[in-house]
Amino acid sequence: QVQLVESGGGLVQAGGSLRLSCAASGSIFSINAMRWYRQATGKERALVAIITSGNITSYADSVKGRFTISRGNAKSTVYLQMNSLKPEDTAVYYCNGDVWSTATRLNEYWGRGTQVTVSS
Repeated sequence: QVQLVESGGGLVQAGGSLRLSCAASGSIFSINAMRWYRQATGKERALVAIITSGNITSYADSVKGRFTISRGNAKSTVYLQMNSLKPEDTAVYYCNGDVWSTATRLNEYWGRGTQVTVSS
């Protein structure tokens, strides 16, 4: 079994910064891409950023230049550095990853989410 656990959410004023972390644990052979999604109240879950196993990154237009996704040295942790936060960034942020639990078993996993609230 694989678990993804997010941390680092909270309340911040507009213009401030937060750093989210997501740690993968359990039966892990290797990890492919990892992603951050967010879901605001009353809206669908949306992709925020992705990082591949080769550290290629991609961002939603709404966060380009403000957010940075990165992976830890052990590749089992992913971070989301969020700068210049805006009230519209308020959402529950979810970690997502494509994890090989064995050499032949690949599954997608989700964390439970962490709340980010940006006050104006």
